Amino acid sequence: MNLISGIPVPYYLSLAGIMFTIGMFGVLLRRNAVVIFMSVELMLNAVNLVFITFSKSTAQVGGEVIVFFVMAIAAAEAAIGLAIVIAIHRQKKTVHVDEMNLLKW
Repeated sequence: MNLISGIPVPYYLSLAGIMFTIGMFGVLLRRNAVVIFMSVELMLNAVNLVFITFSKSTAQVGGEVIVFFVMAIAAAEAAIGLAIVIAIHRQKKTVHVDEMNLLKW
């Protein structure tokens, strides 16, 4: 069993699984757009934790490089997504996903 900083690898993977599950339920069950974006970020961080865990346990740098790109994409997604939410909030006065029907005719 590999150890990373004295902690077994399955502990990291269990934490990542719990984080991903919480994020998935946040996306599926919540209706507030800001909470949905936070849940997506939580899911991305869970995947980053898995990449870092396997990168450290195999002593290779590939996982850390992928994490760098995932974090850059997550930052862009958060900036663009929040800008869209603010624009919709100014027009509709709500951030609930059920009430956002701007694309309907």
